[in-house]
Amino acid sequence: MKTKTVKGNRRMNKLDLPSVFLICIFFFLAGFSASSLFSHSQKHEYDLRLRPRPRPRARLLEKSTQEKTEYHLLKAGDSGDDYVTLIPFQVLSWYPRALYFPNFASAEQCESIIEMARGGLKSSTLALRKGETEESTKGIRTSSGVFMSASEDETGILDAIEEKIAKATKIPRTHGEAFNILRYEVGQKYNSHYDAFDEAEYGPLQSQRFHAGSFFFAVFN
Repeated sequence: MKTKTVKGNRRMNKLDLPSVFLICIFFFLAGFSASSLFSHSQKHEYDLRLRPRPRPRARLLEKSTQEKTEYHLLKAGDSGDDYVTLIPFQVLSWYPRALYFPNFASAEQCESIIEMARGGLKSSTLALRKGETEESTKGIRTSSGVFMSASEDETGILDAIEEKIAKATKIPRTHGEAFNILRYEVGQKYNSHYDAFDEAEYGPLQSQRFHAGSFFFAVFN
C-alpha cells in the first residue's frame, strides 16, 4: 500500500510540473501585458499634458450703434484726453514682439498719402560708411521714396495717423521720425541692414537712432 501511494504521488508530481510551468507563463504574460498597457496609458497622458492647450478664439470687436458703453473717466492732465481710445490689435509674436493693428489707416487715407508722395519720389539713398561710394552701393537699395512730416500735410491725414501711432505705442509723437513713404516696383529690394549707425564706421553724427519699433502700412497695387 505504501509503495502504491508513493508511486501515485510521484506520478502526480510529474503531471503537475508542466501545469505549474504553464500557469507561471500565463501569469507572466498577463503581468507583462498589463504593465505595457499601463505604461502606454501613462505616456499618452504625459503627451497630452505637454501638448499646448488650444486657446479660446478671440471674439471680434463689434461696434454697435444701439449699445453704448459708459466709462467713468478720470480727470486728464494738460497733455491727456478726456475720452477713451480703443485700438484693436492682434499679438502675432512676443519673441520677437510683433503686433498687427487691423484697419489702422483707412483705404482712403492710404490713397491720399500715395497721391501726396507721388510727386516727390526719388531714388532711395544710403548712409555711407568710410570708403563707400554711391556707385559701389547702388545695388543695395533700389526702391524710391520720400520723407514727409505731419506739419507738411495740409489735409491733416498724417497728423491723425501720427497721433494714433503715439497712442498705440504709448510713445509721444516728439520721439518719432517723419513718415517714410517707399515704393517698391517688381524686382526692387532693400538688402538686410542695421538701422543704427556706429560713428567709428560712419563718422560724426548729428543725431542717433534708437530703434524701439516701427509701424508699417503696406499697400499692394
